[in-house]
Amino acid sequence: MNLSHLLSLLTLSLLSTLISSQPFLNSLEQESLYQVLESINSDISWRSLFPDDLCYSSPHGVVCEYFMKSGAGAGEESVHVTELSFGFISDYSSNPPCNNHSKINVPALSAFKQLKKLLFYKCFTGYEVPVPEFEGFGGVLEDLVFIENPSLVGPFKGDIRSLGSLKRFVLVGSGVSGWVPHGLGELSSLEQVTLSRNNLSGDISRVNVSKLRNLKVLDLSYNGFFGYLPESFGGLESLLKLDLSYNEFSGEVPESFKGLKKLEFLDLSYNKFFNCGVPLVLGEMSSLKEVYLSGNDLRGEIPEIWENLGGISGLGLSRNGLVGNIPGSMGLFLKNLCYLGLDNNKLEGSVPSEFGTLQLVSEFNLENNSLSGKIPFDAKFVSKVGKKLKLKGNSQLCVEEELRDGSFGDHLKHLKLCKKPDVPRLVLLHDSGSSVVLVSGVAMAVSWGLILFLVR
Repeated sequence: MNLSHLLSLLTLSLLSTLISSQPFLNSLEQESLYQVLESINSDISWRSLFPDDLCYSSPHGVVCEYFMKSGAGAGEESVHVTELSFGFISDYSSNPPCNNHSKINVPALSAFKQLKKLLFYKCFTGYEVPVPEFEGFGGVLEDLVFIENPSLVGPFKGDIRSLGSLKRFVLVGSGVSGWVPHGLGELSSLEQVTLSRNNLSGDISRVNVSKLRNLKVLDLSYNGFFGYLPESFGGLESLLKLDLSYNEFSGEVPESFKGLKKLEFLDLSYNKFFNCGVPLVLGEMSSLKEVYLSGNDLRGEIPEIWENLGGISGLGLSRNGLVGNIPGSMGLFLKNLCYLGLDNNKLEGSVPSEFGTLQLVSEFNLENNSLSGKIPFDAKFVSKVGKKLKLKGNSQLCVEEELRDGSFGDHLKHLKLCKKPDVPRLVLLHDSGSSVVLVSGVAMAVSWGLILFLVR
């Protein structure tokens, strides 16, 4: 027997020993996993493709972990399903694909007592599938994620408080309607709640989120929520992102928002905050990096609140009925500004020269206001920002001739040319011996016996 053959036999023997010594997925979880896979895609013969232990040979998206028993039988290992991800995302994440008949088999899913993550991506796009009752998913679940499932419909049922370990709850792009899940505000372990682009609705003012001290992301955008923002939002001291855009919220931004000391992203755009002005409380939220309030008809003048907001890179105040001048302090303090949207307001006066010193701007939109005077941007600024420098709809703005040169594109050709200042002409009026008198204006003076006329 040669050496290579001997090594092969030893390797096979070692692998056999290792496999025989490791625990197998119990029969209940094995059968339940087959049933879940069949409910996701009945066109695939899962039992034939994966006839062996599904924790050793399984489709991508099925993850198992080993657990050591304690108490009676301490030291013994067991294996359980801990993650299930369904729906093709990419070649690198080839999860079990869904089809038009995909369903959610809650009784089968309830067999996985150690399930920590459950994800459905573009699974429910054909026949309507009702929202499941979450109680069946077990108390150790940490991630519950539904992304782009338009045929997932109906209201939330039951109580979500049974998911006491839940950290991440994501429901994006579904047909789910009605109010948020009952008991959501009691889940103190939550770090992310993203319920964007659904058909959810209801009066947000009655929500109490004071127990969600670990929440970092709250996104309720593109729904039908209404009412005043609750004061309890200001107690979300760990919050980094708050997106409430495209709803029907009204009233004012609560003073309690000054408690959001870590907040970096705030989007309240396209709601119904009417005639309340740009919120002064923003000036106390020094961690802000992006602020979007467009489409609310806030009205009033832009306040002087920018001194402590030097970290802001994106600021949207479009379509708000703002009046008065643009404060120069915005350009002075917002040195990290990359995007500024002040378009479609009623702003007047000149564009502050401080804006011309900003180094990081990539989009600057002042369209459709009543601004006037010479734009304060040099050739380098105009060249860098390019077509994202938007100034149309300001008939009294003007530009130097060299900035309308074709090398900068056509995006400033709609602005009129600034008038060149009058340069006085020197005119010879009288020669008195060796003295020559030159005049340059419209006044007259007598000095040393010579008459000076200032002529234009």
